[in-house]
Amino acid sequence: MRKIILFMQVSLDGFFEGPDRDISWHMVDDELHRYVNARLATMSAFLEGRVSYELMEGFWPTADQDPAISAPMAEFAQIWRDMPKVVYSRTLRTAGPNATVVRDVVPEEVLALKSQPGGDMAVGGADLADTFRRLGLIDEYWVYVQPVLIGRGRSLFKSSDNKAQLRLLETRVFGNGVALLRYAA
Repeated sequence: MRKIILFMQVSLDGFFEGPDRDISWHMVDDELHRYVNARLATMSAFLEGRVSYELMEGFWPTADQDPAISAPMAEFAQIWRDMPKVVYSRTLRTAGPNATVVRDVVPEEVLALKSQPGGDMAVGGADLADTFRRLGLIDEYWVYVQPVLIGRGRSLFKSSDNKAQLRLLETRVFGNGVALLRYAA
């Protein structure tokens, strides 16, 4: 059965974005980008919330047309275009190429997706990830901890009474100081 993997960058103090949706503090250099590309290229779908989807769709479909873009960024642009996307949104009416809009997270429908053949699926967007977490739909957490304290912003998860004990699967430190913490649910 395919896994659903939360794939997220966070600051050391636990924020996935700063005030005004600022993510300029993310330290994604070529080494990290190549690593991420290799992992995401094996996925069978990106599961996105509307905000994350619109942010990604606003840049990546044509990013590799910029001659100044790095090779790993150009590679990710191709991965983004080719990857099927499921966009969870109650307000978005249509989505771009290779994307399907789904109104609600229905656990039985997500489990049906997981039972299909193919690679694992990456869930992105903090609100969607929090919904998947509360419903017990995340199999692994791949958290890339940035070596920065941003002081304020949006936390990766909302407050909850649901405690989840995770099992460490892997750690990796990149040359820029980013640390991957990979856990199984």
